[in-house]
Amino acid sequence: MADTMQFDLVSPERSLASLQVTAVQIPGADGDMTAMPMHAPTITTLRPGLLRVESPAGNSDYVVSGGFAEIGADGLSVLAEKAIPVTEMTREHLDELIEAARAAQAAAQETKEEHHSLVDDATKLLADMEALGEHINL
Repeated sequence: MADTMQFDLVSPERSLASLQVTAVQIPGADGDMTAMPMHAPTITTLRPGLLRVESPAGNSDYVVSGGFAEIGADGLSVLAEKAIPVTEMTREHLDELIEAARAAQAAAQETKEEHHSLVDDATKLLADMEALGEHINL
């Protein structure tokens, strides 16, 4: 089918999706992007957010905490640090993600002053996690 492409989503815990899709909205580290069939080859890092999948079988959303996406004309592979279907997301999952982000921020703040970017990145991660909870109403 020329109107679809292969989509695979995996995390260290499990394979979450492998199906034909029409579009995938990706929370890229440099901004949101939508991958569709015949997309130019791209590799991007992910920031915490929602990965939205549109397919002929229906739409689905996944919470991702980071990772990488490799986009090509025929497919998209996402290797997520952590990925959870929104339908399975609980307040406990979100609290774990926020606590990990807080720990990363505290560790970054303990580093030497020349590593301001580490503190900024950790602070952004924490803000993204907290905003994600509001976005999915948890």
